[in-house]
Amino acid sequence: MSETPSPDERPSPPSAARQTQFLDVISRDEAERRFHHHLTLEPLGSEPLTLPTALRRVLAEDVVSAVDVPSFDRSNVDGFAVQAADTIGADEESPRLLTLNDEVLSPGVRPQQTVRAGTATTIATGGMLPRGADAVLMVEHSDVAADGRTLEVRRIIAAGENVTFAGTDISCGETILRAGQLLTSRELGVLAAIGCDTVQVYRRPRVAILSTGDEIVSPGQPLPVGSVYDSNAAILGAAVEELGGEPIYLGVIPDDEQQLESAVRAALQHDIVLLSGGTSKGAGDLSYRIVSRLGKPGIVAHGVALKPGKPICMAVCDGKPVVILPGFPTSAIFTFHEFVAPVIRAYAGRPIERRNTVRATLPIRVNSQRGRTEYLLVSLFKGESGMAAYPMGKGSGSVTTFSLADGFITIDQQTEMLSEGSEVEVTLIDDAIKPADLYVVTSHCVGFDYLLSQVQSQGFTVKVMTIGSTGALAAAKRGECDIAGIHLLDAESDEYNSPFITGNDAVELIPGYGRMQCLVYREGDERFAGKSITEAIQSAMSDSECRMVNRNPGSGTRILTDRLLREACGTERGVPSGYGVQVRSHNAVCAAVKDGRADWGVAIETVATTYGLSMISLQEERFDFVIPTARRERLAVRAFVELLEDAELRRQLEAMGFRR
Repeated sequence: MSETPSPDERPSPPSAARQTQFLDVISRDEAERRFHHHLTLEPLGSEPLTLPTALRRVLAEDVVSAVDVPSFDRSNVDGFAVQAADTIGADEESPRLLTLNDEVLSPGVRPQQTVRAGTATTIATGGMLPRGADAVLMVEHSDVAADGRTLEVRRIIAAGENVTFAGTDISCGETILRAGQLLTSRELGVLAAIGCDTVQVYRRPRVAILSTGDEIVSPGQPLPVGSVYDSNAAILGAAVEELGGEPIYLGVIPDDEQQLESAVRAALQHDIVLLSGGTSKGAGDLSYRIVSRLGKPGIVAHGVALKPGKPICMAVCDGKPVVILPGFPTSAIFTFHEFVAPVIRAYAGRPIERRNTVRATLPIRVNSQRGRTEYLLVSLFKGESGMAAYPMGKGSGSVTTFSLADGFITIDQQTEMLSEGSEVEVTLIDDAIKPADLYVVTSHCVGFDYLLSQVQSQGFTVKVMTIGSTGALAAAKRGECDIAGIHLLDAESDEYNSPFITGNDAVELIPGYGRMQCLVYREGDERFAGKSITEAIQSAMSDSECRMVNRNPGSGTRILTDRLLREACGTERGVPSGYGVQVRSHNAVCAAVKDGRADWGVAIETVATTYGLSMISLQEERFDFVIPTARRERLAVRAFVELLEDAELRRQLEAMGFRR
């Protein structure tokens, strides 16, 4: 029998179980104050650039014109340079007669003759106005007599008519652009007009971007089970460019302390260092430990009372900002815009961002966690009575949430709940709301996805919010969307959709298509193979290790699932293992079953086939479309309805498994 080891000899718990890092959670404003206190928020210097390379750069100094633009009195039309007084009394019936001088003034030709009273000189658009002339008579308002020397003036013109005088556009000594101006094609045109071939601009801050973690894989590489592609580097790099910085991609660094420290120290040659991820080993948060020893003052904030983004870590290492962003995409990009973007803008010479806001109504109740300021990303839909703000609801791990959001609601740290119908202020992510031609609130269906792609291919913009059939129907009845996609089963009539709008003149039901709902499982699973639906569900209920994946409340599939459970197991049924795991699409159900995270669920045949799953057919349901009557004649709505009647499109839908 071996001796019991002494405490010093006992193996230590795995690093993932030891919590060595400490989050000193502070408010957002305090975190920003500490961060900025150690930074000099001003441009990093300037450099000269030629005009073709200066697009989207920021001017570092005022530009004063050394010339007049135009630099001479210029004709705006083809015609004749005259003295306006010589046209007084002229009309179609009684033209005034002038003698033509014997020169023709094309652009670039310097006049040699003076226009005296009673004379005129032929001039082209852009030609230099000769001495003595104060106006240009258009060709259309004159005729040249047969002798070729006499001009018949058939209209009175005023002094200065059809002439741009020297310096009218830009005067010599005038400041035409000022430091801090973002150079677009318009500004570059102005600079070229005054003869500038180079311009002094602020240097772009160089932002090093490192992705960390053993589970992170660069796009284009094979994806092992349990790994994720590195989307953060692409998102952050593009955002850096949009803000006027230069992204420096340093790749994916594994969770190896020596490799990571070497990479971060090398990255400090740049102006800003961004890391994302690196928390896959829990307590072994290498990024935090490494950054804490890189320079003074070091870490100034680690943990901010925000949702999303609580784990953010901000440091200043000998004057350079180093920020460890959370690994989840939405958290990473949100905290980037909150804390890093203002620094990049300042270093690039861009002004402080001023965000616009709009008022909107919450169509659903929102719960929040007390003690943290929450930024709730929303999508805005324009209804009959104003804007509706739909929470995105995909979580901080979502790649698409930030890209699809119009703005966010700030929920105070003392607020635990916003009730349905609450009026809220939405801070816009872009300068203005991007209007769509077609607003869609729906239950998820790949057939509907295909239809909407066809609408968009006709030049219409489409905005979609997937919240389930019940919520979609409610949105249509409130006039918050153009089309709602639903598949709701009425328990009393055993009919789909139509019973839910009977007697409501505010909405119209447009027939869609049928689709087969199925119980899906992995091929060869004896708990389901060869069984009826009742037998299959009873088999699943009797095995505590057999896990289901459920759909979200309010979805038509969830209603059907609950009905099947009642019919198979009676009122004393309990719930299957995994019943509380609720996902928002048929694809998510099938992915969970295919990957072994669940053993069964309910999804449509088309999606189950795509994932290679076995099925037990349940029943065909109707997926139909509800359109608010007030929106029926909108062009995009009419285009959608016409698509539903297109024979070729119907054949395409049937090939996908969606039947008329």
